[in-house]
This record gives sequence, structure tokens and C-alpha cells, in this order.
Amino acid sequence: MRLRIDIVTLFPEAIRSYLATSILGVAQKKGLVKIKLHNLRWFTSDRYRTVDDYPFGGGPGMVLKPEPIFRAVQFIKDFTESEPKVLITSPGGKILTQDKARELSQKKHLLIICGRYQGIDERVVELCQGEEISIGNYVLSGGELPALVITEATVRLIPGVLGDEESLCYDSFAEEDLLGPPQYTRPRIFRGIQVPEILTSGNHRLIEEWRREQAEEKTKKLRPELFGVVKKKEE
Repeated sequence: MRLRIDIVTLFPEAIRSYLATSILGVAQKKGLVKIKLHNLRWFTSDRYRTVDDYPFGGGPGMVLKPEPIFRAVQFIKDFTESEPKVLITSPGGKILTQDKARELSQKKHLLIICGRYQGIDERVVELCQGEEISIGNYVLSGGELPALVITEATVRLIPGVLGDEESLCYDSFAEEDLLGPPQYTRPRIFRGIQVPEILTSGNHRLIEEWRREQAEEKTKKLRPELFGVVKKKEE
């Protein structure tokens, strides 16, 4: 097993089925990754399984209490006898990037805490030495979808997970900060639009040059802020 991922969530049923399908399912069947879900309510101590409370200082919404989360983290650490990299899903965290996913894929154990409501008690971040991470500048109702995004972005980079690892070379952000080049498949002509002739030429050197040029043009058009980063690195 290359990587273990533990996910602490209030709604394990919301993500369980996805974990069993596609790339994540294949990775687990191959024994390359082990993914375990933990219901946060298992780690409460009162008869009502309370996981949230009103925020100090007033304000709308509820905040996840620190005790159940801390117990969950300690249980996982004790059970696995390891010190996992703790990630906390939060819109206030650093944006997940391909470089970050690549870094996480090198770890042996990740523990992802799914945020919910107005967030989690800030003391959890400090006590668990958690790194807050976001998948974009917007707000979701909970951290289950971000946890899945983090998991898939990380797992697919583990050697042996993908059937054709060469396909990673053509992913967006695989090279520097460029988007992936345009891709085509059969038929050669579809509704009057023909596949670029260079792709059927058999000249691999020219094809690679064309793909690089197209990746730059696509990035410049769709993500100009990324293209600026690429040009600065070249200079």
C-alpha cells in the first residue's frame, strides 16, 4: 500500500459510492491506496451525538465543536500508529494545485477533516497541526466534495494507478502552469471540422512542438493569469 487516506465527515454516505468507482475504486483494488471513512458522530460523548454549537461572540450559523474532531484524529493516529498529514477543507485555505496534489501523493498517510456549517473551532487547526485547503474561491455546504477532489487529484498521481501513465504528461498543469493541448479522436472529419493534419502526419517531433504551441495559446486565451506565470519563469 502506497497511501492511506482517512476522511472524517458527518456524511460518509455522501461520498462512499464515489470512492468505490472509477480511478479511486481501481486504486483500492490494486492495493495501492486504502481509504477509510469515519463518521464524526462516532466520536461524540453525549446521548444526542452533538457535533456543533453556537459561536462565541454571536453571529449566525453553527460551528463544529473541537472535542469530537480531536478525538477522531487521536483515534486514527493511535489505530494506525502513524502521524498523518492532516488536511482541513475550508474556503479560507490555500487553493489546491497540481503541485500540491503531487506533494500529497508522496505522503504515506493523509487525514482529511471535512468542514461543515460556519466552519470548525479554530483550536482544532492548532492542536491537530492541520493544513487548511480549498478547492476554489467559493463556498459549499460542506467539505465532502472538496475531500473527494483532494483524494482523486492525489491518488491518480500514484505510480500504477492509471492504466496508461503517459497520459499524465498531457494533463493540464503537468508541464509548468500550462493547460493541456486540444485533443482529437475519430472520426477524422466531424460536421465539416477536420482534425489538424499535423496530428496525422506521424512526425512525433512536430506533433510535440504543435502541442506545446497549442497549450500556450489555450492557456493565454482561457487562463491569461497562468500564462503570465509561465512567461515570467521562462524569462
